[in-house]
Amino acid sequence: MYKIYKKVIFEDYANFEGRARRKEYWQFTLMNFIILVSVIAIGGFLSLISQELFIIISTIIIILLYFVLTIIPTIAVAVRRLHDINKSGWFYLIQFIPFIGGLWFLFLMVLDGDYYPNQYGADPKNEFDEINEIGVESKW
Repeated sequence: MYKIYKKVIFEDYANFEGRARRKEYWQFTLMNFIILVSVIAIGGFLSLISQELFIIISTIIIILLYFVLTIIPTIAVAVRRLHDINKSGWFYLIQFIPFIGGLWFLFLMVLDGDYYPNQYGADPKNEFDEINEIGVESKW
């Protein structure tokens, strides 16, 4: 799980091209959630022990900094996940529709990706994609 998180954060930081499997999206989301909850829990524990304003403010600053640093890869992996189900990245904005948008977005994120190459790239699950292209004439 950490490998996928590290890959999304460091290698695909602002990569909005291509496709992302459900596994990549959900493992990144889970790791992101675990880190955020850990930072909040540690900050809350420290503020209970000392009750200093400095610790409370520093915890809030760390949470905001983490949020700012991970917002781009979070959106990027969601857009690549939408590409895997042959939807435009603009479908990301569906979640901002009141009441139903978040559920609709969640439904899209749990759908299985296309089993064939689509307009956004090859199937990320198909590790034998090169073998399927043997004997096919090149576009060049």
